[in-house]
Amino acid sequence: MIVFRYLSREVLVTLGAVSAVLLVIIMSGRFIKYLAQAAQGVLDPGVLFLIMGYRIPGFLQLILPLGLFLGILLAYGRLYLDSEMTVLSATGMSNRRLLGYSMAPAAVVAALVAWLSLGLAPQGVAEVARILQQQDALTEFDTLVPGRFQAMKDGSRVTYTEGLSDDRAQLAGVFITEKRADQGRADQGKSRAGGITLLVAEQGRQVIQEDGSRYLILENGYRYDGNPGRADYRAIKYDTYGVLLPKPEVSGEIGEREAIPTRELLGSDEPRHQAELQWRLSIPLLVFVVTLLAVPLARVNPRQGRFLKLLPAILLYMAYLALLIGARGQLDKGKIPLELGLWWVHALFLLIGLGLVGWQPLQLKLASRRAAKEMAHGQA
Repeated sequence: MIVFRYLSREVLVTLGAVSAVLLVIIMSGRFIKYLAQAAQGVLDPGVLFLIMGYRIPGFLQLILPLGLFLGILLAYGRLYLDSEMTVLSATGMSNRRLLGYSMAPAAVVAALVAWLSLGLAPQGVAEVARILQQQDALTEFDTLVPGRFQAMKDGSRVTYTEGLSDDRAQLAGVFITEKRADQGRADQGKSRAGGITLLVAEQGRQVIQEDGSRYLILENGYRYDGNPGRADYRAIKYDTYGVLLPKPEVSGEIGEREAIPTRELLGSDEPRHQAELQWRLSIPLLVFVVTLLAVPLARVNPRQGRFLKLLPAILLYMAYLALLIGARGQLDKGKIPLELGLWWVHALFLLIGLGLVGWQPLQLKLASRRAAKEMAHGQA
């Protein structure tokens, strides 16, 4: 029991450290992406941390199996390097018992991953989709920040305001530049392709029509039309000018199958839903298979160093995960029967793991026989 607690603690501590580093790396990259969208006015900065919080379960469900895999490799590799595993083997620790001890922390991780994959992660995706849909429902007027140039999502219009009232109803010092669609000028017979329109106004306000259309009403300003590099700009002074604000674009992430609760997938006969269900069930199963792979791969010679097998082991894990993802895509397209599903991938790597586990005792037997023959030949 003391050995079991010691091995489990070593694996879980290394698992926690590796998973924390991987989570920080992944979240940093995703946060930078959302931060760039917030800087462009696409997202409200106030929802950034809320979105990241809801995405954590989805990140962790894939990070924890990799963290356990690397944790076993690093923890057991150190034990082999310090000859602690040799001492344990001399006191009766067999490879089968070591594998059994390793399956205990793996079961804890698998239970946690199952909870994330089947419950929390779909809820998090649904909440993120809801937030993004709310953000898409905002016009550029709703996301304006005083003193900052803000581009629309397609880059066709840039808006700037010097001041904005607390209730976001009044603008002061408005500047808008907009790319115009190609249009001809009948009076001069010239094409004004690629022209721009500049609008400046002392103040502005938003007006919502009965049909839901929104207009930005500008007051006391000028409109300039022309093409860059040409001296035929036209200036118009106006007292009141209306700018149509684009209609909200509903996010396509709402209704994604990743956000569907697991209980609904269980009762669905749709192939895409069944593929998603098999994927969610495959992630906890992945934990046990990678544990079976990691235990024999962690065995290293003290003279070779603990990182000798790390790169091949990571490549094997990446091949496992890539094959799962590829099979999931083929299952979506109906090219793989639902009965076969993703289970054949797990069966393939399960056989590889069993082969690695059985290969080590075979190597020891062959080495013992070879040594015995050499000793007998030397005595003769």
